[in-house]
Amino acid sequence: MVVRVAQWATGAVGQEAIRGVLGAPGLDLVAVKVHDPAKAGVEVTPGVTTVATAEELLAARPDCVVYTPRTPSVGEVADLLRAGIDVVTTAFCFHPARMAAADRDLLLAAALDGGATLHGSGLNPGSFGAAVPLALSGLVRQVRRVTLTERADWSVYESTQITFDAMRFGAPPAEVTEAASDFLAFNADLFRQQVWLLGDSLGADLDEVVTRHDVATAAADVPVFDRAIAAGTVNAQRWRWTGRAGGADLVEIDCQWTVGPTDADWPPTQHGWTVTIEGDPSVSAHLMTLASLSEPRSMEDHVHAASTATAMQVVNAIPAVHAAPPGFATTADLPAVRSLQGFRA
Repeated sequence: MVVRVAQWATGAVGQEAIRGVLGAPGLDLVAVKVHDPAKAGVEVTPGVTTVATAEELLAARPDCVVYTPRTPSVGEVADLLRAGIDVVTTAFCFHPARMAAADRDLLLAAALDGGATLHGSGLNPGSFGAAVPLALSGLVRQVRRVTLTERADWSVYESTQITFDAMRFGAPPAEVTEAASDFLAFNADLFRQQVWLLGDSLGADLDEVVTRHDVATAAADVPVFDRAIAAGTVNAQRWRWTGRAGGADLVEIDCQWTVGPTDADWPPTQHGWTVTIEGDPSVSAHLMTLASLSEPRSMEDHVHAASTATAMQVVNAIPAVHAAPPGFATTADLPAVRSLQGFRA
C-alpha cells in the first residue's frame, strides 16, 4: 500500500523530509505547504508544486502530513487529525501523556474523531533521547539509571535566528530563563516529556521531573556568522532534566550547549550524544551525526546532517504510524524505525 504524504513547512528539516519521502518506496509526495505565499507555485517534483494554504494541502488528499514548522500550532495539527490525516512531527508532542492537559485532550479528541494517529519524534528530543535508550535497555535485566549527555557548539550553526532569538544566546543572564522566554519554556517542556517517556516506559514510577539551568558568559566578543555575542552576555547553557523517584535520580538528560569557548566549570563531555544505562549489565553508546565518517566533507555538510537525521526519524516511521490505531503513538509504542530507502539509489 502506498501512503500519500504531504510536507508542512520547508525549513532545513522540512527540505530533508521531502528528500526522504521522494526516496522511500511506499511513500508518495502529493503536496508541500510553504509558510511564505511568495514561495507558492514552485515545482518540487513532477506533478507537485508548493501551496500556501492548508485548504490546498487538504485538497491533495494526503494520508499523512510531515509537520515540521519552527513553532507548532495545536490547532493546525488538530484540524489535520480531525480530517482523518495522520501526522508525524518533529516539533512537539513527544509524550502526550505528560503534555499540557488542554492540548492533549484537544489533540486526542481530534485524532479519535478523524480516525488518525499523531506521532512526535526527531533527534533529541526523539531518537537519541528515547528510541536509542529504549533499544539499549533490551540488553539489560534491571535498570538502575539512564542518562543522556549532549554536547554541541552552536557557533557552527548558520541559523542565527534560532541561536540568538530563540535560544537567547547573546542575551544578559537574567533574560536566559524559562520565565523570561516562551521558547526556552516550550523547549524545556519537550525534554521533560522525554524524561517522563523513559521513566514511564521502563517502570521507574517517577515522582517528578526537575529542571536545572546554568549559564556562563563570554569573556570576549564571539562572532557568529552575521551576528556576534558580546562579552558579558550568555554564550553557554547547561540544562539538566532529571526524573526522580523516592529521592533518587533515575533518568537524566544533560545538555551542554555553547557558542565558542567557555570557561564554565562543567564536566568535560564528548561532542555528540552519549547514552548510558547503569544496570545489570551496564551499557553505553556514543552517537554522532556527520555527513560522512569516511569522506572529507565541509563543516556546513556535517552540521546539516543533524537536520537530515531529525527528518528521517519521522519519515521512516510513517508506515508504522499509518498502521497504528487512532490516537497517539509514541516512540515507545512503535516498532523499531529503520531506513525505508535503505541501499536503494
